[in-house]
Amino acid sequence: MFKSQEGIGDRGQKVPGPPWILGHRGASREAPENTLAAMLRALELGTDGVEYDLRACASGEAILIHDDTLDRTTDARGPVARRTLPELSGVDAGGWFDKRFAGEPLPLFEEALELMRDEAGALPQHMIDLKDSRLVGEVARLLAERREPLTVRLASFSRRVCLEARDLHLPTMLLSVEASEDDLRFVADEAIDAYGTGPGGFRVAVGRTEWPCEKWSWAVDDPADLYAACRTPLFGFNTNYPERALSVRALTHLAPDDSGGHPLQVPRLEVLMDPSSKLDPKSTSGVWSGHWQVPLSIRNPFPFPVAVALAIVVRGGAFRVEGLPEAIRLGVGEEEVVELDISGGSFSPGEDPSLFARYVWRRGPGRPEESLILDAPLERVRSLSLRRDTARLAMLRERASDPSATMTLRLRQGEVLARVEDPGGLHDVQALLRLGARSRVGGPGVRLRLSPLDELELERGLAFSVGFLGVDPRYPDRPPRLRRFCGGLPEGLFSGAPGRLFLDPSA
Repeated sequence: MFKSQEGIGDRGQKVPGPPWILGHRGASREAPENTLAAMLRALELGTDGVEYDLRACASGEAILIHDDTLDRTTDARGPVARRTLPELSGVDAGGWFDKRFAGEPLPLFEEALELMRDEAGALPQHMIDLKDSRLVGEVARLLAERREPLTVRLASFSRRVCLEARDLHLPTMLLSVEASEDDLRFVADEAIDAYGTGPGGFRVAVGRTEWPCEKWSWAVDDPADLYAACRTPLFGFNTNYPERALSVRALTHLAPDDSGGHPLQVPRLEVLMDPSSKLDPKSTSGVWSGHWQVPLSIRNPFPFPVAVALAIVVRGGAFRVEGLPEAIRLGVGEEEVVELDISGGSFSPGEDPSLFARYVWRRGPGRPEESLILDAPLERVRSLSLRRDTARLAMLRERASDPSATMTLRLRQGEVLARVEDPGGLHDVQALLRLGARSRVGGPGVRLRLSPLDELELERGLAFSVGFLGVDPRYPDRPPRLRRFCGGLPEGLFSGAPGRLFLDPSA
C-alpha cells in the first residue's frame, strides 16, 4: 500500500482539449484556494486554465476570494467588503491550509491576469466567478487594458450580471445547478456565450437537447462524472482534481470506442456507528471507522492488452488493506474483480483512501512503453433511507467530550426539511442542508425542494449532508462549532464525502 502517489509514477498521457479543463479555485487540494500558489500549481499540473472567484473590498479593488467573509480561508475575521486594500495587505490566506503557505496573500485580479504561459507558450484560460455585481465594469476595464487578449469567461448565477457583462462585450457564462427550459430560452434569446451547471446537471431531459452556446460544468470531481463529461463531451469544466480529470480526458482519446463506465468501479464504504459509544481522543480511530469487505472491479477499456499496477493511497487516518494484488494483466475487453479487506479509519470525516491503477502497454514490438494512471476514491459514507414521516438523526461525536445532539429530517410535498432538535449545548444554531450540488444555511430549520435531477439521483443515492453550526457558551469568542450527520459539511475538500439519501420505496 502506497502512502502517497509517488510510488505509482507519473500520470502519463497528455492530450489537448476540448473539453477544456480548468482548476477549480486553482489546484485547491494542493494549495490554498484562490491564491496565486493554487493557480500556478494548477497550471503546472497541465490544466488549460483556472477558475477563481472575485469580490470587491471596501476600497473597490477586485480580490480573489470565494466567501463573503474572511473567516474560512484567512487568519482574519469579518466581511471582505468592510476591509480596504491596505487593511487586507497583511492578511494570511495560506497558513490555514498548511504552514508551507503561511503568509500567502489575497491576490488582486490584476495579478491573476499575469499568470504564466504553459509549455507550448499558450496563455491560460480564465473562468471568473463574479460574486460581486459591482465589479463588472472594473473587470471589463482591466481586460481592455491588456496588450495580449486572454480567453476569459465571466460567469455568474445572476442573469443581470450576465446581461451587463454581455453589453460590455465580455464573453459571459450563466451558471446554474442543473439545466432548465427557462435557462435555455434565456441564453438563446439574450445571446449568452456559455452555460454551466453543477456535476451531472445536463443529465435532465432539457440538458440533452441542443444548446445555442458552450456547455460547461463546475466542480466535476467524481470519476464517473468526469468520464461522462469527457465523452459527451462538454466544451469544458472545472475540477478540484486536475490530475484525475486530465487522465480521464486522455483515456477518452486512447479508447474512443469504449462504451463502458469508468474502468475502476469501487463501492462506497458504509459507516455504521453507535452514536452513544465512548471515544478515545488519543486513538487514530473514531466514529469514521469500520471494517469492510468489498469488491473492486478493474476493467481494460483499451483496444490492446495491458498490465495494471495497483495501489491504495492513504492521505488521512489509519487503514489496513489486504487482498490487493500488486499487478494484474488484462486482455482486450477483460475485467477482473478483486476482493478487498479494509479496516481502520479516522476520528472524524476527512480524506478517504483512493485506488490507483497504472495501465501500461506497448502498441507493438519495438514500440515505446506507454502508461496512464487512473484513480477512484473509496468513500466512507453514511446513508439514510427517508420515509415521508420525520426521521431523527444522531449527530457525530467528533470529540470525546461531545454530548449527544440530534436533528430531524422530513420529506413533505417535494421538500426536504431539516431542523435542529437537540443542539447538544450549543447556542444560536444555524442548520445546514445539502442536496446534490445545492446547499442552504438557515436558522434552527432549513429546507430545500427536490429538483428534477435530485429525483433522478434518489434511485442511486442522492449526495446529501445535514448538520448545524452553534456557539459554545463556554467560549463565546471562538468560531461556531460544527455538528454533522456525515461528511460533506461545511464547504471544503477535506471534510469527507457527503452521505447518500434514498427514498424508502415503502413510503
